Amino acid sequence: MTAGLYIHIPFCRKKCNYCDFYSLGGADFVPDEYVDAVLREIRSYGDLVCRTVYFGGGTPSLLSPRQVSRILSELKIEAGAEITLEANPDTLTFEKLRGYYDAGVNRLSVGVQSVYDSSLENLGRIHSAKKAQEAFENAKKAGFVNISGDLMIGINNYSNKELFDTIDFLADCGCVHISAYMLKVEKGTPFYENRPENLAGEDEMADYYLAACERLKEKGFIQYEISNFCKTGYESRHNSIYWQLENYLGIGPRAHSCLDGKRFYYERDLKKFISGTEPIFSGEVDADDCIMLSLRLKEGLDLGVLAEKWGVDLPKTAYKKLELMKNAGLINFDGKTVSLTPRGFLVENGIASEIMMYN
Repeated sequence: MTAGLYIHIPFCRKKCNYCDFYSLGGADFVPDEYVDAVLREIRSYGDLVCRTVYFGGGTPSLLSPRQVSRILSELKIEAGAEITLEANPDTLTFEKLRGYYDAGVNRLSVGVQSVYDSSLENLGRIHSAKKAQEAFENAKKAGFVNISGDLMIGINNYSNKELFDTIDFLADCGCVHISAYMLKVEKGTPFYENRPENLAGEDEMADYYLAACERLKEKGFIQYEISNFCKTGYESRHNSIYWQLENYLGIGPRAHSCLDGKRFYYERDLKKFISGTEPIFSGEVDADDCIMLSLRLKEGLDLGVLAEKWGVDLPKTAYKKLELMKNAGLINFDGKTVSLTPRGFLVENGIASEIMMYN
């Protein structure tokens, strides 16, 4: 079986105020018993060949290079595979970065979010802009070329200046890929319990997003997905597996998988994962998945594939609606493929729902 492999590292030094991913704060390292459990689960898929490997979190950069090397050395990995590790600037040193690189990691994804220290403090981040700059400098010295940076849009008291300064910072620091996310206040997070004042409203958020798309374009970054931009040839191969409904295996508490069209996940429980627990089946891939995920991508939705593979043949009334969306500047439509414009990406759920109603 060939698949992309995602390994969840549910440990952080401190939970961020906006984060609803499964992770536990107060950690300075990843215990070996967790690595043991990860390897135990991977071994249960004995014939697994990894197209990509992605260490996500949490804070994967709490792993030691020795632990990363131990995991990667047990895997069957395709030649030239993309191997990504997410990292927080406050956990990185040159020695650690060089250790990751020597272990086989060839792509680094750094959570920066903003270049303004006041915003970083409000978000609950524990790094500074200076620390982020040092992390990028050390990553390049360690040998990394494929470097991604995360950017958060719409933080409280936000401005176009902060947005542009952060984009320029990431570009100047050598990022060849930038992920730009609009801040959402999720249930169960500190921001949900104590909402910050002066967060961007819906219209403001849309303006910031469109401004980000334009600024990134000016900097030479191609938008290939709703939230993802890259220099030519530096698309995230691992994340593209998700969006293209190809096989991926997720290992760790709350990690999700999709193999041969079947979806399953591990419970959101670290102790159960370490002690050993079976993944939970959550359904099969269907046409709605194809519609929703295809529309996230620059290439868009091929209506011929939708009809042939998924049995959804749109009626003439649907084509008329699509023409109206095209005239409104929300989509590109040539009668065969539907792809969204930056303005269309802002209402992707609504456009997808219009098509899904014919499923």
